[in-house]
Amino acid sequence: MLRRQLPQLAKFSKLMRPSIGIRTMATAPLDSSKLEICRNQKKSQPRPNNELVFGRTFTDHMLTVEWTAEKGWAAPQIKPYGPLSIDPSCCVLHYAFELFEGLKAYRTDEGKITLFRPDKNMERMNKSAARICLPTFETDELIKLIGKLIEEDKHLVPQGKGYSLYIRPTMIGTSNGLGVGHPDKAMIFVITSPVGPYYKTGFKAVRLLATDFATRAWPGGVGDKKLGANYAPCILPQLQAAEKGYQQNLWVFGPEKYITEVGTMNVFFAFKDSKTGKKELVTAPLDGTILEGVTRDSILALTREKLDPKEWEVNERYYSINEVAERAKKGELIEAFGAGTAAVVSPIKAIGWQGKDIEVPLLPGEQSGALTKDIASWIADIQYGREKHGNWSRVVADVN
Repeated sequence: MLRRQLPQLAKFSKLMRPSIGIRTMATAPLDSSKLEICRNQKKSQPRPNNELVFGRTFTDHMLTVEWTAEKGWAAPQIKPYGPLSIDPSCCVLHYAFELFEGLKAYRTDEGKITLFRPDKNMERMNKSAARICLPTFETDELIKLIGKLIEEDKHLVPQGKGYSLYIRPTMIGTSNGLGVGHPDKAMIFVITSPVGPYYKTGFKAVRLLATDFATRAWPGGVGDKKLGANYAPCILPQLQAAEKGYQQNLWVFGPEKYITEVGTMNVFFAFKDSKTGKKELVTAPLDGTILEGVTRDSILALTREKLDPKEWEVNERYYSINEVAERAKKGELIEAFGAGTAAVVSPIKAIGWQGKDIEVPLLPGEQSGALTKDIASWIADIQYGREKHGNWSRVVADVN
């Protein structure tokens, strides 16, 4: 069924973009050279790393940029972190004209602060904007502005393994008045948060509940866009999973029970053919229901570069929870993990399905499989500047 949807999804995606692009190009573009800065007079001191709870501590400044259909993008502003003021009839509050991104900045051993693949986040942000009739923007200009924002608060970027500055670019429709229509006003704002490991327990394997009683995304929907409206409906199924002793949902879709994502992350499984000995790393294909994860893309690129093709295949294909269960019975399930910006990789140790647990192998005495451990190390080495990989790291500040 999903395969039959692909041509329609591709056609729909092309139809959604042109009018938004024309509207944006006819007005003032986003321009980082027009940046205005109003500095916070109270300079915060860095918190100890052990006090950094994910998404609870914020830096001294934020970035805002207003847009109107008539004039385009106004001068960007960096200002003290604080509340936004919007009208109660604002369209974001009633019709969910909202999207966001998540990326991180890292302090390297050389005293540089770098962004990890920000071009991919900006590309995805524009796709999300076009899908819900919000304005697109010049991606490199927003990256420059984020760099300027980080420069103001660079002393608050934490140092150490697992620590970083989480960056949340957000766009909202700000037109006032009730009635559904495309917004003629919008705002980008960016806030940043010093963070430690996403899970308080650190790098620890989790238990999932294979979930077919609720649906995260569907063909023709917006599962491949990073919209706030995608997330709230997933909280109830997560609470229901927690009541049964599972940390997250493994989303399965349709009569075929295809595996799509885990919680708010992409997901990977590794198998080994018992007859040939050949190993396979698989993840769901980008068919319009799967978020185009930056970490997902990075893992695919790195494994295709580093794994021996005589020993491994790396595939984007449809696979079901039933396949996982069957291969686990045969001893062909090697390991599994989630992948996303917040946690990077999250090892999986068990999956609840049809009243039983599918056990996922881990290294003896450890909390992940061997490949999961390697991937986490490969990505961390690039993020913290220990290894170079093309243009994946972009320097935005110097703390020396």
